[in-house]
Amino acid sequence: MALGNSQPLRRAVQLLFVALNVWIGIEFYLFVRFYETGGSTAFVSRPPGIEGWLPIAGLMGLKAFLATGQAPRIHPAAMFLLVAFLAISWAFRKSFCSWLCPVGTISEYLWRAGKSIFKRNFVLPRWLDVPLRALKYILLGLFLYAVGGMSAAAIGAFMQGPYGLIADVKMLNFFRFLGVTAAVVIGALALLSIFIQNFWCRYLCPYGALVGLASLASPLRIRRDPDLCIDCAKCAKVCPSILPVDKLITVRSAECTGCLDCVAVCPAAGALKLAAPTKRPVPAWAMAAGIAVVFLGIVGYAQWAGYWRTDLPSQVYFDLIPRAHEFAHP
Repeated sequence: MALGNSQPLRRAVQLLFVALNVWIGIEFYLFVRFYETGGSTAFVSRPPGIEGWLPIAGLMGLKAFLATGQAPRIHPAAMFLLVAFLAISWAFRKSFCSWLCPVGTISEYLWRAGKSIFKRNFVLPRWLDVPLRALKYILLGLFLYAVGGMSAAAIGAFMQGPYGLIADVKMLNFFRFLGVTAAVVIGALALLSIFIQNFWCRYLCPYGALVGLASLASPLRIRRDPDLCIDCAKCAKVCPSILPVDKLITVRSAECTGCLDCVAVCPAAGALKLAAPTKRPVPAWAMAAGIAVVFLGIVGYAQWAGYWRTDLPSQVYFDLIPRAHEFAHP
C-alpha cells in the first residue's frame, strides 16, 4: 500500500479499536450488573482490557514493578497496556493517539465534522496556544510527582483497598451516573473539539503528553526532501497538530502523531516520508503491522505469563460493587 493510501488503513485501524473498546465496555457493564443484582443476571467474565482505561493504575503498577521487580496482582493489565502504548510510541511516533486511542478517534471525527459543516476549523493565536498546550504536561507532571512519591508498599496498600480494587467500577459509574457538572464539562469539550482540532488531545490529555515524550526517542520521523519539495504547503495545512511541516527538514515535535496525513496529501513524489535516518520510507501497512505486533506481543506475553487478569474472589465483588458509591478516592 502506498503512503498516499495510508488514511483508509489508519481509519480502519481506528474503527477496529473503537469496536474492541465498545465490546470490552459492554462485557464489563454486564459483569458489573451481575454483582450489582446479587447474581440474578447472566454472568459475564470481567474483561481485563477494561484496565486500559485506568492509566493511573498502570502508572502505579509500573512504579511498583520497577521498585520490586514483581508484576502487580491488582490491575496488572493496566501496567502492560501502558507499557505497550509507550513501546508503540517509541517505535512509531505518537501513533497511539492517531491510530488506536478511542478518544483521539472521536476527537478527530468531531473536528472533521466541524470542518465539513462550517468549512473551517479555528486555530488559536500562538500567545494562547502555547500556554494551553503546556497544561497537559503540567497535569502529567502532577501525576508523575504523586505516583513517583509513593513507595511500593503504599501503592500496594492503595490498590488493595476498596477504592483500588474496584477503580474500574468507579470509572464506569462516573459515566453511567454522570453529574451535571461533569456533563457540562464533557459537552463543552465536545463542542470545542468541533471547532478546534483535537482540543482535548492538544491541550489537556496527560496520557497524550506521556506518549508524546516517549515518541521523542523514536528513530522514525517525518522527513522532507527540500530538493523534491514544490513548496505547496499542503502538508502544513492538513497537519492536525498544526506543525509547520513545509518549513522543516525533519519533524521532531512531540506533537507529531504519526498520522501520515501530511505524507498522504503531498503531491511531490518522494518529497515527504516517514523514515529512520538514511532509511527507506515506512509504508502505512508496515506501520499498522508494527503497531499490531507490539500491541499483541506485549498483551500476549502478559496472558502467557499469567500477568493479565485480576483474580479476586467473587465474594469481594459481591461485597464491594453494590457499595461502589461509598468509596471515595483516598
